[in-house]
Amino acid sequence: MSDALKTADAEMIQRILPHRYPFLLVDRVVDVDGVKSATGIKNVTFNEPHFQGHFPGTPIMPGVTIVEAMAQTAGVMIGLDRELTDHKVLIYFMSLDKAKFRRMVVPGDQLKLHIEGLRTSGKVLKFRGLGEVDGERAAEAEFTAMVDIQAKS
Repeated sequence: MSDALKTADAEMIQRILPHRYPFLLVDRVVDVDGVKSATGIKNVTFNEPHFQGHFPGTPIMPGVTIVEAMAQTAGVMIGLDRELTDHKVLIYFMSLDKAKFRRMVVPGDQLKLHIEGLRTSGKVLKFRGLGEVDGERAAEAEFTAMVDIQAKS
C-alpha cells in the first residue's frame, strides 16, 4: 500500500457503496489514510428531500442522516483499503454510541465528516465520527458495522 492519501470522487463512491440518490449522503471522500482515517465531504443543498418535512420553513439536516453520512464515509474508506471497487458490498449498522448533536446543519453548509478507524480488521468494524461545519463541531458518534462482501458484480 502506498503512503499517499487517497481520494474518492462521486463516481468512485458509487463503485464502492450500493447507495444512490436520495440516500447517497457523501459527495467526496478525501485524505483516506488506509483504515486509520478519512474525511467525507457533504455539500448540503436545499433541494434534498428530507428538507421538505424537516422542518418546513426551517430546514435542518436530520441527525440520523448526519450519522449515516459518517457511516458512508467509513464504508468508502474500508472499500478503498480492501480494494472493493465494483464488488457488491453491504455494510450494516450494528450499534451507535455516544451520539451527540451540537450544531444545526442547514442548506448552504459544507459538512466535513472526520472518520477514525477504531477496529478495522475482520467483518465487524468500529469507528469514531466527527461532523464539522466551518470548523465548528456539529455532531459526533461512535458506531459499529458489519461488512458483507458478496460476489464481484
